[in-house]
Amino acid sequence: MSAVPRMRGAKARIKPARKHGPDVSMDETWAKLSRNIIEIQNHNAANLSFEENHRYAYNMVLYKNGDKLYKGTKQLIAENLDKLAKEYIIPTFPSNVSEDPMQKSQEGEMLLKALKKVWDDHTSSLSKLRDVLKYMDRVYTKGAGVPEIWEAGLHLFISHIITHPIEDHVISAILALIQIERDGYTINRSSVKGCIDVFLQLDDGSRQPPISIYKRDIEPAVLRESEAFYSAEGERLLETCDAPEYLRRVEGRFQEEESRTHHILSTLTMASLRKILEQHLVSAHLQTIISMPNSGLDAMIDSDRIDDLARMYRLFTKVGAGLPALKRALRETIIRRGKQINEAGATGVDGADSQEEDVPEPSAKAKGKAKARPTNAASQTLTLALKWVQDVLDLKDKFDKIWLKSFQSDRELESSLNEAFETFINQNEKAPEYISLFIDENLKKGLKGKSDTEVDAVLDKTITVFRFITDKDVFERYYKGHLAKRLLTGRSVSDDAERGMLGKLKVECGYQFTQKLEGMFHDMKLSADTMEAYRDALSKNSVAQNIDISVTVMTSTFWPMSHTAVPCTFPEQLIKAYKSFERFYLSRHSGRRLTWQPSLGNADVRVQFKSRKHDLNVSTFALVILLLFEDILDDQFLTYEEIKSATSIPEVDLKRQLQSLACAKYKILKKHPPGRDVNPTDSFSFNVDFSAPLQKIKISTVASRVENTEERKETKDRIDEERKHQTEACIVRIMKDRKHMTHNDLINEVTRQLASRFQPNPLNIKKRIEGLIEREYLERCDDRKSYNYLA
Repeated sequence: MSAVPRMRGAKARIKPARKHGPDVSMDETWAKLSRNIIEIQNHNAANLSFEENHRYAYNMVLYKNGDKLYKGTKQLIAENLDKLAKEYIIPTFPSNVSEDPMQKSQEGEMLLKALKKVWDDHTSSLSKLRDVLKYMDRVYTKGAGVPEIWEAGLHLFISHIITHPIEDHVISAILALIQIERDGYTINRSSVKGCIDVFLQLDDGSRQPPISIYKRDIEPAVLRESEAFYSAEGERLLETCDAPEYLRRVEGRFQEEESRTHHILSTLTMASLRKILEQHLVSAHLQTIISMPNSGLDAMIDSDRIDDLARMYRLFTKVGAGLPALKRALRETIIRRGKQINEAGATGVDGADSQEEDVPEPSAKAKGKAKARPTNAASQTLTLALKWVQDVLDLKDKFDKIWLKSFQSDRELESSLNEAFETFINQNEKAPEYISLFIDENLKKGLKGKSDTEVDAVLDKTITVFRFITDKDVFERYYKGHLAKRLLTGRSVSDDAERGMLGKLKVECGYQFTQKLEGMFHDMKLSADTMEAYRDALSKNSVAQNIDISVTVMTSTFWPMSHTAVPCTFPEQLIKAYKSFERFYLSRHSGRRLTWQPSLGNADVRVQFKSRKHDLNVSTFALVILLLFEDILDDQFLTYEEIKSATSIPEVDLKRQLQSLACAKYKILKKHPPGRDVNPTDSFSFNVDFSAPLQKIKISTVASRVENTEERKETKDRIDEERKHQTEACIVRIMKDRKHMTHNDLINEVTRQLASRFQPNPLNIKKRIEGLIEREYLERCDDRKSYNYLA
């Protein structure tokens, strides 16, 4: 290593150490900066140099005086806030002397505007200070673990302004203005909103997580006042308003509070405020609103107050207990109204149960025509039956309209409404018969004032009522009887209408339900074809018939008629006519047997009276009776016993036919002695003096009518017998498929499968199981709780 040669004659020089620190005193720097900060707070920032102030702050932080800068700035901010409070806020504290709402409103607005002015002043100067002290925020605050100057300024605002007594006065002013607006006066919403926004921007950092001062102080106070107000408001409204007005006021309160939270308070408060409204204006008074005399739910339904009912639904669905309460009330009102309909129908029907179809007048008048006649009891009973169905349909229409327009087609309410209708309809044991009569009346020819479309619409509605019936097999029996009469008497409005109704029933109950009904239509078509072939055969063989007959051949299993022939001794000319048809029919169908049913037939006969001829439409029995008078003189008599012996017509039918011929509106025969009832001691003669303005006269039309007590008992016995067979068939069908089932499972499955026709009684199912065990279709297992199927 070589040494560096030292220069001769050179002297060594020691350099002074470099000077560290500012060129000026930090006290002077802070003095200048603090004066400028005060100028910024006094809104004189335009006269200052931002760069100069930024350099002052920069130097203080750079030369380790950040603590002095930070604390000094906070002190200046605090002093400024105190000055602003004394100058603007404290002078506007309300006097609380006047109770005048408008004066209180003005005082409150002044205080809130003063607070907002101080806030705006504070944040404006704080924003400028944040820019000047940006280096301090970036370097010093993070190392010292203190908030940046903006956050510190907000905390100072809370500790110096949002504190007692200022905050107390501000909250009182806000609550007073809200109350004034609730009382119906107009307030300056913007002043309240401005103040609320201040509270929303300030956070209480002492809580974790931090919450806004609004959430901490304002909202609880608003909710307390609201609860007290609406608790009293609910009671006050109940005392002064009827139900519709109460609902209108309550809905108005909901809308007002929603508007208030959007435009004055915070939307965060709406959920809590809504709960208070729901609790004190709705939940607490549900039953009171519903049952309010002369204006509650029933009164609204009676008056078709669709809008009020819709309002009730909207309010009730806001609370948990609302919809169940509405469902209960609707169910009760429907059942009550239905019970009234049932009682109205039962009152008239029970009184007329024992009456016959035609009630004659007391005595015969001149020319054989009644001048006046008492009300026909059977007709009156039929009218009541039809009215029952129409009343049910009207009630259903009313509630369907309410459900659609007021209750927004709510499915829960729909099921409750349907359950109520089903309950009261099935309380009327005659409901299946009444519905069948109603359909019968609408499918008959000659209905005035109804088009095909209207009839179809009515039948569609009737099907909705039919759905509620549990005993559909009872309806089927009545419907078959009424359909048979319409078909046999040619009274159907149209084949299409009848088949349309069958189609509706098939959709509701399946093919099995309508199989026999469709068989009846098939018989009518085959009979028409057979008669056409019969007439062609007569024409080809040149056989002349004195009587033109038309025969309907009914398959015995399809038609609801007695399979045994009703006794009747036909005149020779009728015997000749029907024997001719029998030979023709049996020649085409071997192995069949025809049984004549004169009780179901009718005839057109031309009768010569003294003044003119009339074409009479009478039953076959009536024709047989009239033909007896053809061979005697006009002034001769036939006794009741002679007629009975000559015709062999059963006594009940004979009396009814003689009543229709001699005691009804058109008196073709004269009864001796005159009277309303036919007795075995009576005698009859031909009324040669009979006259009427009509050429064609219908005598004793077979009309659908409500069954009397005896007939209803007979029908019930037949239905019970059918149900036994249906239940047994169902049990066998299930067990054949499952082979082994427990008792409870079998009962449940049988009930489920039979529910489409009727509601079986578990005790009856058990009896049928016992019967099948006796007949060795089933066997009981050793556990005594299950069954096996025996092949």
